[in-house]
Amino acid sequence: MKFGLDLAPQHKVFGGFAIYSFTMGNIFPRFAELRNTMGVEEGAFGFGLIGAPVGTLIALTLAPPLLEKIGYRRALLILIPLLSVCYALAAFAPNPWTFFLLYIPVGLVIGGIEIILNLEADRTEHLVGRRLMNRAHAFWSFGFFAAGLVGGLLAQRGISPQLHLMLMIPVSLVLTMLILGRFKPAPERTGSHEDAPRFAAPTAGIMALVAVTLAAMAMEGGYMDWSVIYMDSIFSSTPLVAAMAVTVGALAQGITRYFADSFVERYSPVSVTRVLLGIMTIGILLVFFPMHEWVSLAGFALLGVGSSAIFPLAMSAAAQRTDRPAAVNVAALAQISFITFLLAPPALGYIAEHWGITWSFGIGLPLVALSFAFAGTLGKKPISHNIE
Repeated sequence: MKFGLDLAPQHKVFGGFAIYSFTMGNIFPRFAELRNTMGVEEGAFGFGLIGAPVGTLIALTLAPPLLEKIGYRRALLILIPLLSVCYALAAFAPNPWTFFLLYIPVGLVIGGIEIILNLEADRTEHLVGRRLMNRAHAFWSFGFFAAGLVGGLLAQRGISPQLHLMLMIPVSLVLTMLILGRFKPAPERTGSHEDAPRFAAPTAGIMALVAVTLAAMAMEGGYMDWSVIYMDSIFSSTPLVAAMAVTVGALAQGITRYFADSFVERYSPVSVTRVLLGIMTIGILLVFFPMHEWVSLAGFALLGVGSSAIFPLAMSAAAQRTDRPAAVNVAALAQISFITFLLAPPALGYIAEHWGITWSFGIGLPLVALSFAFAGTLGKKPISHNIE
């Protein structure tokens, strides 16, 4: 017997992204407290954060056959609540090494969920006959915003990160059963990026697209991982105000993603990307030169806007390349770009520890220049491909 709401296919995909990000996002507002409890500097804490991308990279490479065998519905009903359990256990880590080890299972679970939800978004686009990918990722941002808000409120009330994340386990379980209890996977699509090889070597053209995405991926990871610690270090903000650094970025990112497709269709991927990079530059400057809590929060919101749609546009451009099958180019861009997430936590933590937390964001300025220089590789015509 199946439990849950009887929703349209696209609404189940949207709900899946939102529940996943809500489950994922509750720990980020508590990073400053977790670091302070460990008694370490930013570099050591950044090392601990590597565990999740290591696990995710392993899952993205090896998990697809296992997920197919288990079945996507059953896997989602297990993995999303399991993710909340993994985060709750990681919150008890007494030092960065333990945090690193406990964060690897977090990454393994994230990788499995990412595979399923992104494939389902792509298949559901084909099923309903309209673009859904950017909107699906908008709901991911909305879920992350809600998690940041909850985390900030609980932190403000003095509830420990450990108790907070333990409380999220039943919440995640109930939401998963309610929204995805009647989930039914969409029919497979032939020729989509689910047929991609486990590893696809990048070409020069794909590396140019990687350059386009570097600033967006680094700054998105920056405000997710380090914005709360930034607010705590620079302004000694209250837990609620510090958590707002995550929430405003996620909310701004979600709103932009929700409406992004219409702007791409009206203008061009190159124009939209360069505007987003300009907005990101303003956000970096507001954070790099701290003046007031609310000015820096505005900067984090602009980072959310600037990082919103660049990676999906690059994925679409990779799919349109004619030098190799679309699946191979999409896989190559995804795998190589993910290295940014693998390297960003320790790199930004090292920068913060040795040059100050503001430089974790200031490093984005040369990356923006690099992305701006290569933005022309996205193509001047609006992209209508469904692969993102």
